[in-house]
Amino acid sequence: MSIDTDSSPPSRSLHEDELVNWHPHHDDLETDVVHPPLARVGRWAHGHRKFVVIAWAFLAIGLGVFAPKLEHALSGAMWEVNGSESLAARDVIDQQFGGLSSQSAVVVIQSQSTPIEDPAYQQVIADVNALILTEPGFGQPMPAQPGMDGKTVMIQAGAQVDPTEAVRAAERLGNEINDLSTEVAGDQISVALTGSPAFWDDFNAVNREGMMKAEILTWPVTAVILVIAFGTLAAAGLPLLLTAAGLLASMGVLYGITQVTDLSIWTLNFAMMFALALGIDYALFIVTRYRAALHAHPEDPPHAVGLTMDTAGKAVLFSGLTVLISLSAILLVPIPAFRSMAAGMMLSVSFVLLAALTLLPALLGPAIDKFALPWHSKGDHHSEFFARLADRIQARKVLVAIGAVTILVALALPLLGLKTGMPGITVLPEDQQARQGYDMIADGFGPGGPGPIQVIVPAGADAQAVADQVTATEGIVMAFPPQPGMEGASIIQAVGAYDPSSTEALALIPTLRTELPDGVLVGGPVAENFDLDQTLSEKAPLVIGVVLILGFLLLMVALQAVIVAFVGVIFNLLSVGAAFGVGALVFQHGMGASLLGFESQGYLTSWAPLFFFALVFAISMDYTVFLLASTREHFERSGDANEAVRGSLGHSGRPIVAAAGVMIAVFYTFAIAGTLPMKEMGLILGTAVLLDAFLIRLVLVPAALFIIGNRAWWLPRWIDRILPNVKFAH
Repeated sequence: MSIDTDSSPPSRSLHEDELVNWHPHHDDLETDVVHPPLARVGRWAHGHRKFVVIAWAFLAIGLGVFAPKLEHALSGAMWEVNGSESLAARDVIDQQFGGLSSQSAVVVIQSQSTPIEDPAYQQVIADVNALILTEPGFGQPMPAQPGMDGKTVMIQAGAQVDPTEAVRAAERLGNEINDLSTEVAGDQISVALTGSPAFWDDFNAVNREGMMKAEILTWPVTAVILVIAFGTLAAAGLPLLLTAAGLLASMGVLYGITQVTDLSIWTLNFAMMFALALGIDYALFIVTRYRAALHAHPEDPPHAVGLTMDTAGKAVLFSGLTVLISLSAILLVPIPAFRSMAAGMMLSVSFVLLAALTLLPALLGPAIDKFALPWHSKGDHHSEFFARLADRIQARKVLVAIGAVTILVALALPLLGLKTGMPGITVLPEDQQARQGYDMIADGFGPGGPGPIQVIVPAGADAQAVADQVTATEGIVMAFPPQPGMEGASIIQAVGAYDPSSTEALALIPTLRTELPDGVLVGGPVAENFDLDQTLSEKAPLVIGVVLILGFLLLMVALQAVIVAFVGVIFNLLSVGAAFGVGALVFQHGMGASLLGFESQGYLTSWAPLFFFALVFAISMDYTVFLLASTREHFERSGDANEAVRGSLGHSGRPIVAAAGVMIAVFYTFAIAGTLPMKEMGLILGTAVLLDAFLIRLVLVPAALFIIGNRAWWLPRWIDRILPNVKFAH
């Protein structure tokens, strides 16, 4: 039956009849009772709790033993675009030029007092060559290339292994180079290993340290918030137990995947952060609803579990599906690191969702109120504070809506001047070897020295003429003579006048590709960054469109209403825009950079808008589903749109605040302790949760629903006939 603009829902649906027939006195007559699907799952898990708990223990422990190995099995590379010209150039270089692509190792030697011709300096060069020859991951070192300053020498060695193994080779070689640098420090000679493998090796080390700090901060803060929210130690421990089980299982599976294919190092970061926040959210909503159901049915805990899973469990299921849909859209971007991160997050969220729907019902029981604290109070989860807040919003609904929208739009205004770029060397601290080597190359060879442009001339073409064209290009400082490859092609290494991460450097790539003859490939670190940037810009409309459309359709199925689904999606966009506006102020303009402990690059990382959009939208939908599912539940019972808003806010306000507090704590601790990409994600997602929970869900959505009234739940009859019958009332 469709819900018309001025009609109320039927007093009792088929679904509600099923629940009426579901009575504790029928427990021994299971064949006579028809339970809704999630209620059946919950009751089964609760009735077979020993089996479920033991199965999850085996799963979490069995897979969790591999979790400590995961971090060392992940790759720092994978930031290329499948099918791009830069990747084609890298393949030619690896095949014909001894691996001297962007994945090669570069050792830099520099002295302000000892001339290059000095025997001590020459001995260091010989020692570096000898060390490179001992590392099988890299090939024969190239002849030392002196810099323009006359004080710096660069020695390059091609990678003989894939990018992931090259990072591990850089770790081994970097330790040897660091020891050598210590030995010759007395001679005022500096030695450092840099290049892409060395960068990722140092980044991994810094990332591990940041992750440990974030975890040390996250778990205690989360525990405190949960204890305050629940008032009992038993209830507060369930979300942590649930999340830990899901995370351990997913990390074990991810480790297994690394034995077959590469996964990005950031897969672990994002999967852990996201699964931790969502897992605690899901557990909090289910446990809160169970305690209320148990208060209403103290004589029948299985009945309370069934009611809980058919209401809060259903909202959690739709929320999890929304998150998975948002993340799946990222798979459309042909960047291995992107797909790796999205797949890893989807896997971890799936495990956490599965645990919420199976393990958690098995753990629920009267013992949930054990170890109560002084402020603990049993009873219905209805909050008079939030009910009164709804009344105040209703009295000034138009003014409240205008005010909330004004604040969100104002916060989003910095997006008008948003700049993006690929991460530069500043994501590494100054004491890291790869950054020191990078700076030494920039000093000795010019700003563009650390990121050479590699031009591949096919066999049979006039390589010298191409080299002349490259040299004559505005913005190119120098180009080394063409070097022949093993199959007739030639490589020209060019040094630009700009920092490899700058927009000026990126602009050189389309210029060269346009002016150079057909068949010539332009690659190297700068070209790879350009192709990444272009691909992200081109794919953004597709990804955003898919997320919005699928999110709208899922909301419409869950809530059985067109206008409410549309409002939910539009308001999610407001939270996304406001969160990114704050991110632009902090990371592009440097507001609070010293407080968060990072060096502003003057822009937001290129992949942040697209990738974080999907994540922010998923989190926003999380709260959208929880609040509007409760609103739908009240509307199905009463048929009064205003009462539905008041009832849902009264019942959902407190758990939304608690869940938001946990998420904000998790994300902001990563913003404080993580690397720059983690800081960007932590701050933007934490701000999105803050605005979404406290301004949009608790203020703007109620105001909008009060304004729209019963029309919010309108569903055309032809759509009603297509959609599955989803009900929340009980």
